[in-house]
Amino acid sequence: MLTLDYDSRYTDDSATRSEIDEAAEAALEAALAPLDDFIRDLAERANRVYLPDAPRAGIADCVTGQIAAWARAEALGDLASSTARLTIGSRLAGFALVLRQVVPHGGAPEDLEAIRAWLADLAHSQMTFWEEDAPPGARRGNLRAWAALGAAATADLTGDGILRAWAAWSTDYVLCTAAPDGSLPQEMARGRMAYHYQLHAVAPLVVTTRLLRDHALHPGARCGDALARVVGFTLSDMADGARSRAITGEEQRYFDGTESLDGYNLAWLAAWMTLSPDPDLASLAAEFQPLSSSKLGGDQSLIWPGGLR
Repeated sequence: MLTLDYDSRYTDDSATRSEIDEAAEAALEAALAPLDDFIRDLAERANRVYLPDAPRAGIADCVTGQIAAWARAEALGDLASSTARLTIGSRLAGFALVLRQVVPHGGAPEDLEAIRAWLADLAHSQMTFWEEDAPPGARRGNLRAWAALGAAATADLTGDGILRAWAAWSTDYVLCTAAPDGSLPQEMARGRMAYHYQLHAVAPLVVTTRLLRDHALHPGARCGDALARVVGFTLSDMADGARSRAITGEEQRYFDGTESLDGYNLAWLAAWMTLSPDPDLASLAAEFQPLSSSKLGGDQSLIWPGGLR
């Protein structure tokens, strides 16, 4: 059984979880690199099914065969630390969203059976963790949103109504914490990293909602169309982070010269525009191409092209 074991990247005395312990970060990234590289390679291969005259059956067989090897090894089934359990949701989402692209085109039945069982086990383990063992603050934030995306995408592959319902509940739970201005309090508590984590939360919130709308589920509807408010805040703060700075009292990392926004940060725009078409946002999306995130399945302009037209 392949497992993961790593500690938090933040210093023990960082109340806002924004001060990075460089040694811990290096250890965490080293532990996750093989997994994240694998998901990235899978996403790039899966995205080829959208190309004209692509050998779609062959791509599907290749992708499912590679994932099936991990499934049969029960990879990630025994996560050795709380930090690993907190952060595995986005990787689950990546696997499931890759598979959603290729399953319509092929894959050996025995491979698909093994993969579905594996993903279902991982998703149910995440569901139990978030309901029973996750820290109270984290339950309201971006990591739960990523776990919900993993559950929603897995439910699309397995037909598991319990996972889909939990994904809807968890997405709704996070969305309904949003302040009237659309900021997410759990993320705004992260000091200079607040806007970074607002962005990190909005991606799964948008894509999960897009998946769930196909099943007549509307997370956030009961709390004043919360998703639109969250997206609105996120987009309005892109220029200079002034709104996040006003809340936190700290300059945000994307606007202090250390890092800049790119297509990865805004990959969710493609899915959002299928829910709320907007010509101005289409122009913004064009500026940030490629809108690509492996944990969302790769190139979002290929997966959700409708809103970009």
